[in-house]
Amino acid sequence: MQTMKNTIKITLPLILMLAMSFTACSPYKNLTPMDSMREDLQYPFDVKYVEISGNQEIAYVDEGSGKETIVFIHGLGTYLRAWEKNISALKSEYRCIAIDLPGYGKSTKLPHDGSMTYYADVVMEVLDKLNVESAVLAGHSMGGQISMVAALRYPQKVEKLVLASPAGFERFTEGQKEWFREVMSLSGVKKTTAESIMTNAAYNFYNMPDDAEFIITDRLAMRSAEDFDHYCYTVAQSVNGMVNEPVIDKLEQIKQPTLIVFGENDNLIPNRYLNPGWTKDIAEIGNEKIPNSKLVMLPKCGHFLPFEKAEAFNNAIRQFLSN
Repeated sequence: MQTMKNTIKITLPLILMLAMSFTACSPYKNLTPMDSMREDLQYPFDVKYVEISGNQEIAYVDEGSGKETIVFIHGLGTYLRAWEKNISALKSEYRCIAIDLPGYGKSTKLPHDGSMTYYADVVMEVLDKLNVESAVLAGHSMGGQISMVAALRYPQKVEKLVLASPAGFERFTEGQKEWFREVMSLSGVKKTTAESIMTNAAYNFYNMPDDAEFIITDRLAMRSAEDFDHYCYTVAQSVNGMVNEPVIDKLEQIKQPTLIVFGENDNLIPNRYLNPGWTKDIAEIGNEKIPNSKLVMLPKCGHFLPFEKAEAFNNAIRQFLSN
């Protein structure tokens, strides 16, 4: 078993290299600032919009076809482009729908409570608008927690679950929840420095791929966007939503067949400040509690596994859905 000490040795040089690159060479100094996240974010697929309640438009992509429909739900602070390697590979076999949650990416950015229930309801409303009677929900990180809440609230509409590095398997005390709320405030998100943006990106990977650089460049460029404050508000509200609506004590109620995939070198789960320990231990908690689940651990892989280990993740999905 690899130790946490070894994980840190592998991760820190990457972080230091990125930080030195920024300060010494300033590779991002010539980025074109965004005027609007909705208009200026670039996605590799045709973007469509669907209107939902509350006078909101949800951005989504709809690629491919097949007997099963997979709905991809992104994690905290990201957007539907996080799934580009998965949609590209799987659309020849499945209908692949990915959405920008309210407040993220190209979707409308209006005030909301950021609860997991709210997001789950939005996902289901989008599916109703698209005439999708039932689907496989694939969620990454926060998107995994949203997917579990949706499966509990709408069991007849959720056929199966694919949980990639899901939030929700880790238990937090009330004091720890308050720490999250204080750290992830609107002001704190908005004032994140360029160096911290790069460091945070690196912590999502075991070995950050070159083609994941958009995570840094987009995040830097969007700071000038007119809708950036609304995005920061959404991120803060989403953190509140995750800690306020835990699912760990409801996992036994999930009846859908469930695929759980974690990277062995996940630096974010468990939380390295509050609950230092092993990712595999957290993964096994979820696997033991969800009655009909299968756990896959990917070696040399961090938290952003759908992007870092896309081929292995896609193959795991294929095998899971073929059974």
